[in-house]
Amino acid sequence: MKTLLWVERLKLKRSKILWIAVFFAVMIAFIVFMQGQFQYYGQRYVDGVTWYMTATQSLGSLYVFPAIIALMGSYMICRENQDDTMKSLALIPISVSKLVGAKMIMTAIFAVALYAFLFTVTLIVEAVLHISLLDLGIVLSFAKMYLLEGIGFFLAVSPIIAIVYRLKKGYWFALIFAELYSFLGLFIGMQSTMRSIYPITAVFCAAGYYKTNSIQFVISLFSLLTSGSLSVVFLYGLNRKHDVFD
Repeated sequence: MKTLLWVERLKLKRSKILWIAVFFAVMIAFIVFMQGQFQYYGQRYVDGVTWYMTATQSLGSLYVFPAIIALMGSYMICRENQDDTMKSLALIPISVSKLVGAKMIMTAIFAVALYAFLFTVTLIVEAVLHISLLDLGIVLSFAKMYLLEGIGFFLAVSPIIAIVYRLKKGYWFALIFAELYSFLGLFIGMQSTMRSIYPITAVFCAAGYYKTNSIQFVISLFSLLTSGSLSVVFLYGLNRKHDVFD
C-alpha cells in the first residue's frame, strides 16, 4: 500500500487537474474578496473580522470544491481503465482493491490539502485586514473547520466517485453530477431539519459552520459515515470480481 500511495502521489503531481484545483481556489478567494467590497450600512462586508474566512469556505464549498474533489477522485480511479493499462497492471500482478484503496486515500489527502491551501490564503488576507483583531482561538477554530470540511466533503462525494467507477463513465460525468449535488445543498441548507441529513450540508453541521445541537451533530456524522460506507460497498462489490493475486 505504501508503494501504491507513493506512485499515486507522483501521478497526482503530474496531473493538470491539480493546477485546475489551485486555480479555482485562488479564483474563489478573489471573487469573495471583491464581493466584500460592497457596503452594508456604510461598512464594507470585508471589514468585519472573520467575514472573509466564513464567506470563502461557504461559497467554495457549495459551488466548486465538492465537484473538484469528485473530479480528482474519478480521474485517478478511472485512469487505468480509460488508458487501457489495467491489463498490464494485472500481469505484475497487483491487487485491484489495494490500487483503488490507494487512489481513494490520495483523494482524501487531496481534499484536506485543498482546504488547507484555501485556509492559508484566507488567513493571510484576514491577517492583512485585521491582524490586531485575530487571536489564536479564532485561527484554530477556523483551521479545524476548514480541515473537517475537507474530510467531510470527501466522504460526501465518495459515492459519486464509486458510482462513476462502477458504471465506467468518464470522470467529467462526476464533475457535473457533483456540481448538481452540491448546488442542491444551497436550498436544503435553509431547512434546519434536512441540513443534518443531506451529506453536503451535513458537512457544515459536523464542521461547526452551522449551529447545531448534539442530536443534529450525531445525525450529520452518521450521514457522512453512511456516504463513505456506501462508496466502500460499491467499490468492494466491483473489485472482488476483478482482483488478482494479493
